[in-house]
Amino acid sequence: MSGHSHWSTIKYKKAATDAKRGKLFSKLSKAVSVAARQGGDPAFNAKLRAAVEVARSSGLPKDNIEKAIKKGSGTAEGTALIEVNYEAYAHGGVALLVECITDKPVRTLPEVRRIIESHNGKMGAAGSVAWLFRRKSLISVEKSAVDEDTLMGIVMDAGAEDISDIGEFWEIISRAEAHAKILKALEAANITPKVSELRLIADNELTLDNATQAKVLRLMQALEDHDDVQNVYANFIPSAEAVAALGE
Repeated sequence: MSGHSHWSTIKYKKAATDAKRGKLFSKLSKAVSVAARQGGDPAFNAKLRAAVEVARSSGLPKDNIEKAIKKGSGTAEGTALIEVNYEAYAHGGVALLVECITDKPVRTLPEVRRIIESHNGKMGAAGSVAWLFRRKSLISVEKSAVDEDTLMGIVMDAGAEDISDIGEFWEIISRAEAHAKILKALEAANITPKVSELRLIADNELTLDNATQAKVLRLMQALEDHDDVQNVYANFIPSAEAVAALGE
């Protein structure tokens, strides 16, 4: 059982409160702005198209998306944003890759380091863990929306690599380049994804006991709560039970 979207699902579920929603919207707007630097038209900018799709599926208002695109493409003034990645090790030797968008890396780095070290982790050198990960398309669909055979026929033709059963959802994984095509195929079939994102997935993933999972997930959650942190990736698959317990 795959289960990569368990962590994604709980992140979006936790953003239901006004305070959490505001922080999520801020992060989504940053991601759209940075992606828009490569061009403000999603039809010709795959990175922007993916960022907009995630923003829309997470409830970011259309006006906010348009403002973020204008800011990133240079048609509106604003503070320059920079993408920075940090690599680290967590409890049990778990590799972490932390994606950030910030206007001041000299502030973000020590704050990220402080969070990691306070959870008994340590920073890694550039390139020490990044090689473990590949960017993939991750889409999850509620089982109540479609049966497995029908879904397989829709997404395999669009370029999906794998479909997994993760409890209440089907999880679809594919190459990043197939993301837009799969979403379009689902839309044509009137199927709305629960999670739709481009994320890093490890080529080889560790098997951890529940106690170790809990420690690593608490660190990941602390990092996710930082305003400059966009995504945190690890080379293990959290169990549904571990993620659910974290969200309680």
